[in-house]
Amino acid sequence: MDSALASEPAPDGDLYLRRTVRTAAKLLVVGHFAVGKTTFVGSLSEIRPLRTEETMTQAGASVDDLAGIEGKTTTTVAMDFGRLTLSDSLVLYLFGAPGQQRFTRLWQDMTHGALGALVLADTRRLEQSFDVMGLLEELGLPYAVAVNHFDGAPVYPEEEIREALDLLPETPLVTCDARDRVSSTRALISLVEYLQRRTVVREHV
Repeated sequence: MDSALASEPAPDGDLYLRRTVRTAAKLLVVGHFAVGKTTFVGSLSEIRPLRTEETMTQAGASVDDLAGIEGKTTTTVAMDFGRLTLSDSLVLYLFGAPGQQRFTRLWQDMTHGALGALVLADTRRLEQSFDVMGLLEELGLPYAVAVNHFDGAPVYPEEEIREALDLLPETPLVTCDARDRVSSTRALISLVEYLQRRTVVREHV
């Protein structure tokens, strides 16, 4: 059977699930402000993604740090949503959460029913990932980390990034380019495989 992971996105008019779909899985795509969550969800979604972006105003300049990302003009204020059909019977729903701390109240609702989260990180602002990972740990949601590639951003060895983020040995750490569908797919697979391993371990405890 064909997998949407390995094919081109479906036309915008193809909005409805296949009648054979019986199972839906929910994953979150999270990270700090301007780390590429909207782009990531958009690169994978087989339907036109739902986006809740608003134009940034001068009023937000004091709370949204634009250092190094001066060209950013919009921000997500609720969520991004995309859909990915994995097989004739399984569909994956992707929910992108806003990264600013003032939106963290939305997270509790968004995490209900989620199997796990993919944390996007930026090597120029790794320290901003701590609040995101801390909230996931507080909510008990397992996660993997994907370092999103930005032009001109410094590149560090994996062990240095893992140490800087204080990741557990079992937490997956990969690199990706949120603009590229294949690269984003690989990052998502790293999370799914991690969740599967956790499930197997729990079943044998």
